[in-house]
Amino acid sequence: QVQLVESGGGLVQPGGSLRLSCAVSGSTFNYYTIGWFRQAPGKEREGVSCFSNRDGSTLYADSVKGRFTISRDNAKNTVYLQMNSLKPKDTAVYHCAAGDFHYACSGPVGYWGQGTQVTVSS
Repeated sequence: QVQLVESGGGLVQPGGSLRLSCAVSGSTFNYYTIGWFRQAPGKEREGVSCFSNRDGSTLYADSVKGRFTISRDNAKNTVYLQMNSLKPKDTAVYHCAAGDFHYACSGPVGYWGQGTQVTVSS
């Protein structure tokens, strides 16, 4: 059974930082690429950052470039999203997903995590 479990969300002031973690079970890590997506109330889901299925390079939405960094620890089967200089518009539920991602983190998703709330507010 494939599982993705996010952690690390919370309430942070504008300009602050958070690091999200996505623990990936089973063999998912070897067969899928992992990405982070977010959805704010009343808005469509947005691909935030992911690893490309073509060459493993990192991809970012324009709205987070220079502020967010995706990384992975293969030994721990964990993917991280370091979020710096957070803004109120970053407020959303953040999900990690296992899929087959390429340009703009598009592509089919095989599995979703349950999500973690990130709220940026003073």
